[in-house]
Amino acid sequence: MRLFAAVVPPPPVCDELRRALVPVRERAPEGLRWSPREQWHVTLLYLGEVPEERVAALRWELERSLTLHKRCVLGLAGAGTFPGDAGAARVLWAGLTGETGALAGMADGIRAAAAAAGVEAGEERDYVPHLTLARAGAPTDLSRTRADLAGPVGTEWTADQVHLVHSRPGHTPRYHTVASWGLA
Repeated sequence: MRLFAAVVPPPPVCDELRRALVPVRERAPEGLRWSPREQWHVTLLYLGEVPEERVAALRWELERSLTLHKRCVLGLAGAGTFPGDAGAARVLWAGLTGETGALAGMADGIRAAAAAAGVEAGEERDYVPHLTLARAGAPTDLSRTRADLAGPVGTEWTADQVHLVHSRPGHTPRYHTVASWGLA
């Protein structure tokens, strides 16, 4: 099963972001596939395909690891793109502010927990905390759209849980929470 670990902004924060995106979406290039609000999350680590027989061990190791991590205060502000050149981007995302170093620490802990469970996580790269807003089918100039999202959006919130999520691929992926753990 294809899995990732994530934190999820609370509904009031998602509502504020949805309202802030209304004028941005009106001015955005056509052809963007906007992520549905109910799928908004901040990925900590993409684990990829995990064999069913490894999931129980993964859950146990994640529980052990995540008890070491504390809640953190986060906010949404600014935007970015993947790749980094907004003139030829495929992904538009909202940036995070606040205790983002705590998220990077959780990502490292999750990677170590996965290894202890015999699960090889997705490729290792620098952690960029973000919430994916939209995807383009081909490289697209998202410079203006990124600029439209330059400031802070909504109120800060406390990330107090980490979720292990099963992602079923498709034109619009479907997500199902497998397990959740509270942070200290």
